[in-house]
Amino acid sequence: MRIKPMYGTFSLLFLFIFLLYSQNLCYAQDAPSTTGYSCNPSQFYPCQTYVFYRAKGPEFLDLASIGDLFSVSRLMIANPSNISTPNTTLVNDQSLLVPITCSCNNINTTFGNISYAGLNYSFNSGDTMYMISTVKFQNLTTFQSVEVLNPTVVPENIQIGQVIEFPIFCKCPNRTQTQPQNQTQPRYLISYVFQPFDNISSIASRFGTTPQSIREINGNNPKIFDTLFIPLSKLPNITQPTATNATPPPPPPTNTPIIQENDKKGTVIGLAIGLGICGLLLILVFGLWGYREKSTKREKFSDVERQKSLYLGSKKESLNKDVEVNLMADVSDCLDKYKMYKIEQLWEATDGFDEGCLIQGSVYKGIIDGEVFAIKNMKWNAREELKILQKVNHGNLVKLEGFCIDPKEANCYLVYEYVENGSLHSWLHEDKKEKLSWKTRLKIATDVANGLLYIHEHTRPRVVHKDIKSSNILLDSNMRAKVANFGLAKSGCNAITMHIVGTQGYIAPEYLTDGIVSTKMDVFSFGVVLLELMSGREAIDDEGRVLWAKVGEILEGSEERKVRKLQEWMDDSLLREECTMESVMNVMSVAISCLNKDPSKRPSMVEIVYALSKSIDLFSDISEEGLSPRQVTAR
Repeated sequence: MRIKPMYGTFSLLFLFIFLLYSQNLCYAQDAPSTTGYSCNPSQFYPCQTYVFYRAKGPEFLDLASIGDLFSVSRLMIANPSNISTPNTTLVNDQSLLVPITCSCNNINTTFGNISYAGLNYSFNSGDTMYMISTVKFQNLTTFQSVEVLNPTVVPENIQIGQVIEFPIFCKCPNRTQTQPQNQTQPRYLISYVFQPFDNISSIASRFGTTPQSIREINGNNPKIFDTLFIPLSKLPNITQPTATNATPPPPPPTNTPIIQENDKKGTVIGLAIGLGICGLLLILVFGLWGYREKSTKREKFSDVERQKSLYLGSKKESLNKDVEVNLMADVSDCLDKYKMYKIEQLWEATDGFDEGCLIQGSVYKGIIDGEVFAIKNMKWNAREELKILQKVNHGNLVKLEGFCIDPKEANCYLVYEYVENGSLHSWLHEDKKEKLSWKTRLKIATDVANGLLYIHEHTRPRVVHKDIKSSNILLDSNMRAKVANFGLAKSGCNAITMHIVGTQGYIAPEYLTDGIVSTKMDVFSFGVVLLELMSGREAIDDEGRVLWAKVGEILEGSEERKVRKLQEWMDDSLLREECTMESVMNVMSVAISCLNKDPSKRPSMVEIVYALSKSIDLFSDISEEGLSPRQVTAR
């Protein structure tokens, strides 16, 4: 008789679970935004903003792995997240603020201008668009928006190593809201994903703002997994967990009675046990619900699928035909100049694009008719890169041999000459027994400068590479340098773009802040490469510090101080080689000139080639008495 109250309790609890589960299913059917958030380029775009991210085990419990996911350094996450030690181990659900660069981009005519930060992700075994969007990026994007942004990608046939752009939802405040007279207005719109048990008041309390300010930006009825934009005038002070030495509470006395004879006390105990079981059941129910949602997710977005069907065509055969026609039309000007390969040739050359043939990223080594080539899988329309490459022909630029169109997979492959000795980055920053001599480094710098001089001065319109870095400089069998990877290159100068792309540590300040595209941004990046050649250091270190930040201080003061500071900063292998300091000093002067924050004061590639030639002369012809270096004056 004493256990009857427990049966009543369980009945009520199961009824509560059923009602709660039914309510959540109805709530979940009202899906969040899947196509992104519209924007106006006249607002403050691009802008530096942040996303709210939760550390999750086992993969994302350290800042390094999260930094790799968002293409930022550990320190860039640690500082705004109030973490003093960047290499600390995180705990599950630890709160983080991760910086992103938000841009206003026009995806296509259907969706117009969409506000997002584009992050490139290289697929691993077992990855899917849906899993990456919901688990790794924690619903800061959606797989539908990824498909819209990458219309030629077939989600069911993504290869390992294939790089796809993921749009992380974000927004920038109005330009007037960032002016000094508007200190009370938001300077940031933090991207936050609305969770199942969130409400506007709890989110406002978490970030130290008001519910009304959040509603003004996002409306009154956010949906589960919607991205909310939290308006803040300054970054919140996130409270991070700290280690504690507190001892655990003592165990209960062993003589505590388990069951009392009193019916009332039995009911209380039964209720407590029932609530505990109920909690476990709730976890199980929501786990099953989450699993069910994942397994049937693709079937619930009929509207998006209809739009996709209208955009790409409802039949695979129609898609293949349209893709082939469009791609052939795009590259029709190149048909006579380059060899057209068949996909079967490339498949055989790379053993079916086997990982053993992978060089880097999506570039494979392949042998066709006994000759070695580098085969680049574009996964998108190659028109722009082909349009630029067909105009250039120079010994210090990697030569394009041909291309291939695969309409079945909507891919385009570029076939380049194979450059035997790999990238400059690997020679400078990976453990190699053989170190580059100063003479070889000078020749590499001069080769790159000549390649840039050609595209800046001898092409019409001029070409801006936009991604000069040591990993895009390849070395042939004679250790002569060739500039590679024109995937981001642009014809024409002095343009302004809202879509900021490039590699951190090499990006010119005016391009990052104002989107100004000119040949002088290549000059800036080349200056960073010169610093790498002299120091053997990475363009950006593990703590997020850029190599070029304080190099100007090295050449300040007396001649004796300059030499001492430069020797402390140089690559140790060059000091052991006893290379002439006059030559190194001259190259440092060239690098500092290239890194001038005012692009109009940076030298042209003509001046740089001339100055580097003088550095070679100083190295080769220096007499026992020594020569005075001919310095390049900072402009």
